[in-house]
Amino acid sequence: MRFSRVLAPLAALTAATLLSSCAAEDDAELLVLGASSVRVVNDDIQTLSPVPLSFVNAGSSELVSQLIDGSPGDLLITADRKTMDAAVSAGVAENPEVLAQNTIVLVVPAGNPAGVTSLEDLSRDDVRTVVCDVQVPCGAATQQILAANAVTMTPVSMENNVAGTLGKVVSGDADAGFVYRTDAIAAGEQVETIDIAHAEDFPTTVIGAVVADSARATQARALLGTLAGDDSAEMWKRHGFAPASS
Repeated sequence: MRFSRVLAPLAALTAATLLSSCAAEDDAELLVLGASSVRVVNDDIQTLSPVPLSFVNAGSSELVSQLIDGSPGDLLITADRKTMDAAVSAGVAENPEVLAQNTIVLVVPAGNPAGVTSLEDLSRDDVRTVVCDVQVPCGAATQQILAANAVTMTPVSMENNVAGTLGKVVSGDADAGFVYRTDAIAAGEQVETIDIAHAEDFPTTVIGAVVADSARATQARALLGTLAGDDSAEMWKRHGFAPASS
């Protein structure tokens, strides 16, 4: 009997500890590693999520490199399929789902001080153009578009992500830059948008996947399903993406 009386409190304590641990895990923030272009929907994703989120936004290839190096994360969202394929091949992401598509546009600062009206103007010596590095999705798509239009130009800088490219244009450090349509929409009156031929031929695909060693894989998988579903279609459209569910 004495042995039983000792076990009862211990069992109750163990059960309480387990319940507390589960509750803490349920309440813990999910860490979303999102491509730079996805930053424009961070607030909306939080609204759709039943659990609190924290975000790290950077170039897609940088995020995958961080995961490979052991950085934590629960949900990975890349701006193209190639980078997600690399993450899956490296064993840091699982079961990817297509969420949306995005396209490249040319933006200039408000007022268009350099008088840029076409891709051909980018070859002028007096036009400073900034692009994304070819290692990230926005840079790879930009190079494909330039080649399709037979335009040769020398950028003044190559940024690690699309946010850096947009920032150079908004600040006036560049006369033109290639960014996603979603970035141009988010920038509002700070930039003017110039549509370019063949951009629709080279869309980038926004893809999400659960991080392989996530401690909150169940919640991350549920959020991924929401982002890929009909309930999120209007959110993607509102920011300029083409949702996968439409």
